[in-house]
Amino acid sequence: MKRRGFIKKAGLSGFLMGATGGFAFPNSIEKKKAEAFTMDFAPHFGMFKNHAPGGIIDELKFMADQGFRSFEDNGMLQRPVEVQEQIGKTLDDLGMRMGVFVIEGGDNWKVSLTTGKQEFMDTFLKTCHAAVETAKRVNAKWMTVVPGYFERRLPLGIQTANVIEAMKRGAEIFEPHGLTMVMEPLSDNPDLFLRHADQTYMICQAVGSPSCKILYDIYHMQRNEGNLIATMEKTWDEIAYIQIGDNPGRKEPGTGEINFENVFKFIQSKGFDGILGMEHGNALPGKEGELALIEAYRKVDVKG
Repeated sequence: MKRRGFIKKAGLSGFLMGATGGFAFPNSIEKKKAEAFTMDFAPHFGMFKNHAPGGIIDELKFMADQGFRSFEDNGMLQRPVEVQEQIGKTLDDLGMRMGVFVIEGGDNWKVSLTTGKQEFMDTFLKTCHAAVETAKRVNAKWMTVVPGYFERRLPLGIQTANVIEAMKRGAEIFEPHGLTMVMEPLSDNPDLFLRHADQTYMICQAVGSPSCKILYDIYHMQRNEGNLIATMEKTWDEIAYIQIGDNPGRKEPGTGEINFENVFKFIQSKGFDGILGMEHGNALPGKEGELALIEAYRKVDVKG
């Protein structure tokens, strides 16, 4: 056999065996990394677990390979310090940004800060201090705040004043570090105190700190009030972080009623350079569902 024909045949054989797990792909035909998304979408752990079964670090690497430039993790504060440090180093190595994690001291899903009671204030401020240390380890800038449930035995104005005072005290902790609490109005149940964008805007205006802003979750706001673009326009000066989820179902764009292409065009027109967290589940299971999710974001990614 001529040398040229032998090399050609050997190369094809290596490719086929590599595809079936026999050998690795030759360097010349290694899979290339995907083009980076224009908009800074941020997945979370578990979203690509089938493509990255090796654990959370493997999953971060897969996210980067697929063109994602950021990542978020609600439960980061509860992770062991050594894990936080490992995640922080990996994000730095991959050139990725850290999105939000939740300031959670155990009082987010019950009557708490609206009461004005010192015990809840103490827990909140202690958790804020812990959040500063976690933020340093993972190079985070934003942290989600949920002020808990209504205290229905108090007038709404008094509850609001209590929350404003708590946010002022939290902002005092974060300001020296250049960190930002982002208050998230939610739709999970009617007992939650913070439910609307204008309500959150009012509180941020009252606090008057760069460390207290709005997390505008498109899924929750579609459920609670709709009229997304007009509402975002009215509250834009206080919006520092955005999250995504289609409605109904809380899955990726294109699975529900929201016109994400238009919403993202609006966000892009505002010059938003922050993170858009992918705060939702996968519509379909397995690897196919993960690939469909990536493709859904490719379809709505607004080019600059």
